[in-house]
Amino acid sequence: MSDVPLIPDIKKPFYRLGEKEGLMSWVATVDHKLLGLMYISTAFLFFIVGGLEALLMRIQLGTARNTFLSPEVYNQVFTMHGTTMVFLVVIPLMLGSGIYLVPLMIGARDMAFPRLNALGFWLLFFGGLLLYYSFVAGGAPNGGWFSYAPYSERAFNTTYGIDYWALGLFVQGIGTTLAGINFVVTILAMRAPGMKLTQVPMFVWTTFINGFLIIGAIPPLNAALVMLLIDRRLNAHFFTPQSGGSSILWQHYFWAFGHPEVYIMVLPAFGIISEVLPVFSRKPLFGFNAVAISTIAIAFLSYAVYAHHMFAVGLGPAFEAFFAAATALIAVPTGIKIFNWVFTVWGGKLRFTTAMLYCVSFIFMFTIGGISGVTFAVVPTDWQTTDTYYVVAHMHYVLFGGTFFAVVGGIYYWFPKATGRLLSEKHGKIQFWLTFTGFNLTFFIQHFLGLMGMPRRVYSYPDYPMWSLFNLISTIGAFLLGFSILYLMVMMWWALRKGQRAGDDPWDAYTLEWSTSSPPPIQNFDIIPPVRSRRPLWDWKHPEDPDWKRDHSGKQLAMQRSDEA
Repeated sequence: MSDVPLIPDIKKPFYRLGEKEGLMSWVATVDHKLLGLMYISTAFLFFIVGGLEALLMRIQLGTARNTFLSPEVYNQVFTMHGTTMVFLVVIPLMLGSGIYLVPLMIGARDMAFPRLNALGFWLLFFGGLLLYYSFVAGGAPNGGWFSYAPYSERAFNTTYGIDYWALGLFVQGIGTTLAGINFVVTILAMRAPGMKLTQVPMFVWTTFINGFLIIGAIPPLNAALVMLLIDRRLNAHFFTPQSGGSSILWQHYFWAFGHPEVYIMVLPAFGIISEVLPVFSRKPLFGFNAVAISTIAIAFLSYAVYAHHMFAVGLGPAFEAFFAAATALIAVPTGIKIFNWVFTVWGGKLRFTTAMLYCVSFIFMFTIGGISGVTFAVVPTDWQTTDTYYVVAHMHYVLFGGTFFAVVGGIYYWFPKATGRLLSEKHGKIQFWLTFTGFNLTFFIQHFLGLMGMPRRVYSYPDYPMWSLFNLISTIGAFLLGFSILYLMVMMWWALRKGQRAGDDPWDAYTLEWSTSSPPPIQNFDIIPPVRSRRPLWDWKHPEDPDWKRDHSGKQLAMQRSDEA
């Protein structure tokens, strides 16, 4: 048996490039904290690229009949923007947050499979590089982030762009699947002594369910990508109707992944909101069990609603009726979460930090996206709006207004833990209002553009009444939004060097990650702490009134005190 200790005797964690062996410390690391930061840093790198692509699109659409981009270039930029934001920004942000935080929140030394953890990151990273290599290999993909067949077949798309798109997403998908497996095993097997599965923080719970979603949703996409590559390079005919294949088969495969993938991006955001709101409301999360059960319900139903993306195909009344009912039904567990968050805040001692502002605005943004989403359960409404800017607005309110607002709120909240430095609250509030204003200027007005009939996926449009004005407003909002994100990145850079020291627990929080130093040591905890409730730090700070002696309604505490009297 080896005498090498499982936890090396390293006193000082490494977080800065430029020190001795600094670069190799990052490249060769299997430490979940460094890997989590690498996921998040990579996501921000691709976010800059995807954001620039979005601004190019908005410049082109800022006025009617604009010629800033050619149709061919616009299709490439449009495709790369969507693919980048979904696969290389939002998913890595969520994976990185979970990889960094989950072991700290459950009292573990690391993820269950550290080397698999590192492999997953590098697969995602090189998958992204492979995707962008297409720009120098004869042309980027141009079929949209969904690359519908038969347009993505070689007969209609002869460049190598679609091949690199499929290869890049296939490699990235393997890395994402490895992360999902790692999450599930880590949370099941490596919790602190005494911590039941029902006592893990809500972020851990949503990440746990998310792991199962990843394991179930990514393989259909990877199977479809392999079939597409075989079609294009070996002259098979999976998706070519004239040779016995089916172009609709691609849509079934893609959306069997695509709608669960929406919740792969959103469920961790729900967990972030459920951690931040209680801390700055000075209350426990209202209805913890209801939030947990609704998370399971959302994950289950996410597989039963995918074909509402295909209503315009003409799948038949019975098929459409089932998926329309499922689409309406999935709003119920989502609505439960909204009410839980509202009641968590209600009556609390609120502290409107920047993190709190982002999380409260998330509720507002995601509710707007949810309301517009329910309209797609009405099949005739879906037929009228499915190829319009109404869908663009809905998607961005869910994925950006929802997911990204939660992520930025989480950055303001956990940045002190990862770096030992506080982000400026003064500049943070300015940055929040710039983001809030820019986002709503950009996307809210697109609901009306869609209802007026403006089609999506077009590089130009006629000068119909109000179309040019609304698009110009949307473009101005996009540049304001881009400036706000740049502002955030500058703030983070400045805080790393000059920021106020945070201490170990600057927010007076409840969960285990705040019990260790900031930033945490390589072993996370000198002694793995025992856990007896959902708020272990509350128990340690308030031994006279620990959570494990009562439930959050106060009934057990009242009964206990009456017995003592």
